[in-house]
Amino acid sequence: MTTLHEVKDANSKIAKEYVNEVFETVIARNPFESEFHQAAKEIFDSLIPVFIKHPHYIDQNILERMVEPERVISFRVPWIDDQGKVQVNRGFRVQFNSAIGPYKGGVRFHPSVNAGIIKFLGFEQIFKNSLTGLPIGGGKGGADFDPKGKSDGEIMRFTQSFMTELYRYIGPDIDVPAGDIGVGAREIGFMYGQYKRIRGGFEAGVLTGKGLGYGGSLARTEATGYGTVYFVEEMLKDRGQSFKGSTVVVSGSGNVSIYAMEKAMQLGAKVVACSDSNGYIYDQNGINLDTVKRLKEVERKRIKEYVAEHPGALYFEGCSGIWSIPCDIALPCATQNEIDEAAAKILVANGVIAVGEGANMPSTLDAIDVFLKNKVLFGPAKAANAGGVAVSALEMSQNSMRLSWTFDEVDAKLHKIMENIYRNCVKAADEYGHPGNLVVGANIAGFLRVADAMIVQGVI
Repeated sequence: MTTLHEVKDANSKIAKEYVNEVFETVIARNPFESEFHQAAKEIFDSLIPVFIKHPHYIDQNILERMVEPERVISFRVPWIDDQGKVQVNRGFRVQFNSAIGPYKGGVRFHPSVNAGIIKFLGFEQIFKNSLTGLPIGGGKGGADFDPKGKSDGEIMRFTQSFMTELYRYIGPDIDVPAGDIGVGAREIGFMYGQYKRIRGGFEAGVLTGKGLGYGGSLARTEATGYGTVYFVEEMLKDRGQSFKGSTVVVSGSGNVSIYAMEKAMQLGAKVVACSDSNGYIYDQNGINLDTVKRLKEVERKRIKEYVAEHPGALYFEGCSGIWSIPCDIALPCATQNEIDEAAAKILVANGVIAVGEGANMPSTLDAIDVFLKNKVLFGPAKAANAGGVAVSALEMSQNSMRLSWTFDEVDAKLHKIMENIYRNCVKAADEYGHPGNLVVGANIAGFLRVADAMIVQGVI
């Protein structure tokens, strides 16, 4: 007679074999796309307890269906620079999953953009958007265009060309892009203007992150950074700790970083370091956020200019050294894979108690293992930085109703959403045998909602 233990062992073997087979398929179908492989591996491994407990997901081959985008779009983006020379870039939009709502995800302009990076971002976006509890599916886009050093005229001509192709595939009920690295209010404005010009109508809900004067939402600018801090705040509360009196290091100095610093400071923390792609600053007296905002948001200068105005501050070339600065809380808000295993070990050795990922996949798999093994509170990106897309969805709601909420109304909704995401991650981690592991909890909670929607909608 077969024992319960033998049944569990058999189910475990089947689940692991299924996950491994699907991952091998991902590798074969998407060669050389290392970021996509990394994202898939992290999510796949954490879903094994789900497949053991609910084998019907294997019967439906739900994982292979979910990891294959519904649509991948690649297109040429020709534009003319200020010297009259024709330039050509490549644009992308990956519409990954629409089971619970229209595709939703940012547009990234950066030289590193390629199909693999957009797929990794889009795949993560499925789970992130699901965690918000709002009706938005997963997508992502971008171009291998570098906005740094470009004039406003060049930015306008590029974004207009980009939208001239992208408009065919988006719409308020189809796909709703937003900003990401290299795409802020200026770029969104130019893209929306071109979309409106082509479509001949004011479809405010087609893009989020818009200016307040034409359908944008209060608190959208602050949402990703604030949301990351709200998530970390929940982790700290469960351990009887808080931001008050803590020392914080934040990588990056863009939108997410600036508003993560702002909220951390409001909660009583001292932020001592931030960075850009050239290097980082360390100010033991605490970063002057007004200076950073002016340098990065108004003057568009490099972060090294900070030290000229604050003699006690230090500037260091290169970015990785920022994680050698002792801190209680680390908020990686710059880019993917910025914290590797060595950096994670340094953070642990220096006494870090919590890490909240404001950027997308800023910690390598080895780094995450270091944090978890050393009982560091770890907020994975798809949960911790979901505040941005959550408020984007709230912007869509306001556009649909043709009204605007106050800053406090939106911020309160954001705070509640981040609390719910945290609680749902904790609950899923506990239920599936990984208490305290929010990586597993986030992946499982996000997966279940999308997988169940996919099943009831049939094989499509």
